[in-house]
Amino acid sequence: MNFDAAVISAVTGHMNDDHRDDSLLIAKAFGYPEATASTMLGLDAQAGLWRVTDASGEHELRVEWPGAPITERPQVRRQVVELYNAACEKLGVPARDEHAPAEQAAHGGHGEHGHGNPHGAHPHGPHPHGAPAAPAEGDGPKPFSRVVRESSWSDHSSSEGANFMEDIMRGVASKQDYIDLVAQHYFMYEALEEASQLLAADPAYADLHPAALVRLGTLEVDLEHLLGANWREEIRPVPASAEYAARIREVAAEGWLPGVVAHHYTRYLGDLSGGQIIAKRVARQHGFESAGIEFYNFASLGDLKAFKETYRDGLDRIGETLGEDEQQRMIEEVRTAYSFNTAVFVDLAAQKAAAA
Repeated sequence: MNFDAAVISAVTGHMNDDHRDDSLLIAKAFGYPEATASTMLGLDAQAGLWRVTDASGEHELRVEWPGAPITERPQVRRQVVELYNAACEKLGVPARDEHAPAEQAAHGGHGEHGHGNPHGAHPHGPHPHGAPAAPAEGDGPKPFSRVVRESSWSDHSSSEGANFMEDIMRGVASKQDYIDLVAQHYFMYEALEEASQLLAADPAYADLHPAALVRLGTLEVDLEHLLGANWREEIRPVPASAEYAARIREVAAEGWLPGVVAHHYTRYLGDLSGGQIIAKRVARQHGFESAGIEFYNFASLGDLKAFKETYRDGLDRIGETLGEDEQQRMIEEVRTAYSFNTAVFVDLAAQKAAAA
């Protein structure tokens, strides 16, 4: 099975723009220990292909996927992450936390997903797709943050497969595509930040939602820059965004704080991870410096890696207070959030096609 040119371009572009160090580790671990540079050239169902430079010149390196053969786009990302982790283990260096085993790697979106997700459609309801993974014997219970991450892996990968988001990640989407995405963010975050006031008011949850995390004001700055002073009259939610916002408000009206956290985690951890890649790509493509991509500017939050670690610690503490059924209910809500994200991308693609 051969992947089409768009998939290969998206994967190699992401690796060569944002993960050169990972490619270098893979090269050192799997054939060229003295490598000084490594560029991903392509992939197929069986392996990835890199051009590696060392003191003796340039070489082609083909490394088989740990789970070969692969047949679907979401599998590519998982296999690259597994190769990275295997390289780290072989070289005796620690893997970055966001590339821990069974972790999503781009968004983006979302959750601890980079969007480089990218980002198929799912139904809007929960996915009855398995309980939290059991820990290996002797390892003790997994932290709840890891259980959430691993249990929602397949949903994240599917979310990242939507063509609309793929084009934004590859830098081939139009400026209007990006504007349409920003507009949908406004409706999502209007609902999410209303709901998040419940978190800020509860000492057990407050650390998850510091003032520096709030995004609605930055979206207003971006939309005014992109659409002008009358931007409020110019934007409309696509059906999936309206349903997404309604679901967040429904969870908040119930007073179900773990459910609010499920949506909070899915959106904000994506903004802090893959969202940063989106900002770089869009800024480069459209010449934005601040306004236009202010949504992704978390400078006032401080060290993003440190905050993400604090956030995961908070999730772990919350998990300790929840029974098994309530943990599973929260995980299903995370998966529901991923479904809504995918549905928004699909609606945006349909809107674009209708306008063509």
